Amino acid sequence: MSHKPTTVADLADFAVILDVRSPAEYALDHIPGALNVPVLSDEERRITGTTYVQVSAFEARKIGGAMVARNIARHLDESFRDKPKDWRPLVYCWRGGMRSGSFVTWLRLVGWDAQQLKGGYKAYRALVIERLAALTPTLNLRVLCGPTGSAKTSVLQALAEQGEQVLDLEALAAHRGSVLGAIPGREQPSQKAFETQLMAAMSALDPARRVWVEAESRRIGRISLPDALLQRLRESPVVEIDASPEARLAYLLRDYAWLGDDPQGFADKLGTLKGLLPNETLAQWQTWALARELPPLFAALMADHYDPLYQRSQGRHLERLGQAQRVGTNDLSPQGITALARQVAALT
Repeated sequence: MSHKPTTVADLADFAVILDVRSPAEYALDHIPGALNVPVLSDEERRITGTTYVQVSAFEARKIGGAMVARNIARHLDESFRDKPKDWRPLVYCWRGGMRSGSFVTWLRLVGWDAQQLKGGYKAYRALVIERLAALTPTLNLRVLCGPTGSAKTSVLQALAEQGEQVLDLEALAAHRGSVLGAIPGREQPSQKAFETQLMAAMSALDPARRVWVEAESRRIGRISLPDALLQRLRESPVVEIDASPEARLAYLLRDYAWLGDDPQGFADKLGTLKGLLPNETLAQWQTWALARELPPLFAALMADHYDPLYQRSQGRHLERLGQAQRVGTNDLSPQGITALARQVAALT
C-alpha cells in the first residue's frame, strides 16, 4: 500500500473519490464526481459540535467516535461489500482530519489501498480559486450583448451547436440574471459550487480559440461573478444583437410563456420592482399578470424597464461597446436564431 501523501495534484489518479462530510456540507460544494458517504449525519454533526462547545472536546470525541464507527460499519456493509481487493478510493473531509482519517484507517484495515486527501476540501477549494485566477486572463472572450429579448442565451446555445466555444454563465448559475430570471425547477447552486463548475468549464476551453459569452452584471441572481472574470468580460470585444422590437416581443412571449401558469407568482415577482417604477405603473403590470395578459405586459416591461436599464448600464459595464460589431435581425424564431448565430460566428 502507498503511504505517500496524496494532494489535489493527484486527483486525476483516482477513479473513486469519497466525500465523508455531512450531506449539508456536500450539498454546498464538493469535488466533481465525489460520492457522499458521510461519517456523521447533519444532526450527528450538530450534536457533536454542541457537545464540544458546551461540555468538552473529550466528550464530543467520545460521542462522535461511536457515531463515526457505526456509520463506517454501515457503509462497509451496504456500499463497499462488493468492492474488489484492488479498489483504491481517495477519501476527504473538511480539512483532511479525523473524519477522513478514521474512514481511511478502516478501509486500509480491510485491505484496500485507500488514500486520504491532504488538506481535504479546503485544499481543493484553494485549488479552485487559484485555477480561476490563472485561467481568466487566458480567455479570448467575445461578448454578446443586446437588450432584453434579444435571444442572447439562445444564440449562445446555437453557437455551441455550430462548433463555437461558449461559456454559458447563466446556465452555470441556474438563473437568467433579471427580476424574472429564476429558472423553473432549478435551484441556484451555492457560490462555491458555481465556482467549482466555472473552473471545470473554463479548464475545458482552448485558449487559442475565441470564447463567446453573454454580457452580465456582477450578480446573476444570488451568484456573484469573480472580480477577475467580470473585468475580463468588461474589457473584451463586443458583438451587439440589434433585433427589432417586434421580434424581441415575440421571443419573450415564447420564452417566458411559463410565467402565465402562475399569475400570482408572476405578480409577486413584479412586486420586487416597487420603488423603481411609479406605483400606478406597477399596479397596472400586476393587473395584467393576474389576468394572464402577457403581450401588453411584456411590451411595457421592454419599453419602460428593460430598455432604459440597458441604455444606462451597458456603457458602464462594457468598455468596448462603442466599437461593437452589430448584427441586425427581424426574426428570433428558432430558425432565425440559428441563422443569427451563423452571422455572429462569421464575424472576424
